[in-house]
Amino acid sequence: MKQTLTVLFILVSCFANAQVTHVNLQASGLTCSLCSNAINKALQKLDYVNKVEPNVQQSSFDITFKEGANVDFDQLKKKVEDAGFSVAKLTAVMHFDHVKVVNDEHVTVGNTVFHFLHVNDQELDGDKTIRVLDKGFVTAKEFKKNSIYTSMECYKTGVAGACCAKANLPAGKRIYHVTI
Repeated sequence: MKQTLTVLFILVSCFANAQVTHVNLQASGLTCSLCSNAINKALQKLDYVNKVEPNVQQSSFDITFKEGANVDFDQLKKKVEDAGFSVAKLTAVMHFDHVKVVNDEHVTVGNTVFHFLHVNDQELDGDKTIRVLDKGFVTAKEFKKNSIYTSMECYKTGVAGACCAKANLPAGKRIYHVTI
């Protein structure tokens, strides 16, 4: 029975669909509006970014994307780092279309693989906010704290390895660890 459910989960995952509508990115290390402006300019250089709205008081940026754009969370993080800062928190609002998620399991959405941690098994439909828990997207303390939610090696590395074989993921495939 468990094998049947696993095969069904993998088939559903292959056809899962979701679109990132916007992201809230909180940066660390900001001390003034000039710092905020440097990140703002860097983020606006990404071709899939539609609009960036900085919030200096909260050191955050609300980012919207062009319709149908493939959003790359790692590129967003790199732009912040290239401006001389780091990401303290990244949440994304995504529109899901009947995507089944299981705690501590992988799901492929489009070309992106998500590993859901500390969630109830459920079907995601409509707009949902996810939070990226990977190294570099949360503080080191929070990254360590979240490690209790999985024993899979991919959480430490951010890429598929032997632990991801049952999800049929190629070794080295980028995996985003997220929660709802």
